[in-house]
Amino acid sequence: MSIPRPNRFLPLCAALLCAGGASAHVTLPPGGATAGSDYEAAFRVGHACKDAQATTGITVRLPEGFTLAGAQPRAGWTLSTKAQEVSWTADSAQTALQGKEHGEFVLRGKLTDKPGTLWFKVLQSCDKGSADWAQIPAADTAQKPEFPAARLDVLAPGVAPVDVRDAWVRQAVPGQSGTGAFMKLTAPSGARLIGVSTPVAGIAEVHEMKMDGDVMRMRALPDGLALPPRQTVALAPGGYHIMLMQLKQPITKGASVPLSLQFEDAQGRKSALELKVPVGAPDGAAAGAAHGHMH
Repeated sequence: MSIPRPNRFLPLCAALLCAGGASAHVTLPPGGATAGSDYEAAFRVGHACKDAQATTGITVRLPEGFTLAGAQPRAGWTLSTKAQEVSWTADSAQTALQGKEHGEFVLRGKLTDKPGTLWFKVLQSCDKGSADWAQIPAADTAQKPEFPAARLDVLAPGVAPVDVRDAWVRQAVPGQSGTGAFMKLTAPSGARLIGVSTPVAGIAEVHEMKMDGDVMRMRALPDGLALPPRQTVALAPGGYHIMLMQLKQPITKGASVPLSLQFEDAQGRKSALELKVPVGAPDGAAAGAAHGHMH
């Protein structure tokens, strides 16, 4: 898979944005990480092995391109580290990860300066059997492996390590001056959405809608919107959203709107994502009321 450049438009739900498919049961948060950066790798375990009742051990084999700095202990588990391998083992059946209970196992390290893809192979041991999440998909086939390794996209500097899902723009009829854009954002290492631009609007800002007494008001967020590490932040009608004002053209259902999202990390490094966002609420999305509330 090629690594996108900051000026490349990314169609939503392309391979980069939808990495970490539903079939994978030990995964890293989607969104990737910047080449050469410090990275906290949080491996998420979704359920026990087939026909098992609990996960009793997790062993991560480290790929070239990731230099281990440390591992986070887990209460009731024994942590051990050796060359290119880190293991957690439950001390008893009571502290094991039960059934479909979700758990995180966290490593800290430094990433390679070279953009590309890193694969972390993870052995999941259970009270009955084991699952070795170690298969790497072939580049020349779309077939998904049964036991995929955990994938990390290492991104070139300037490309935001932020996952974008379920994005859409509300349609706007001729003469309408504004509309909104909505999506779900996840930044594995944390970030702040500090700006938006688009050629279809004179003004694009990150806004918040909330009740002020008995009146719904909307205001711009001058400091941007915080994206805590590994937490999904929803931009949705009636809450946080991207406001597009001084529209230069009708925003018609079935079309797409180019959006450039600008981010900043805790170290002050700036990055961007270039998106083409479909117009029209997807099935199941609440369209919400039209924007026209008082500021």
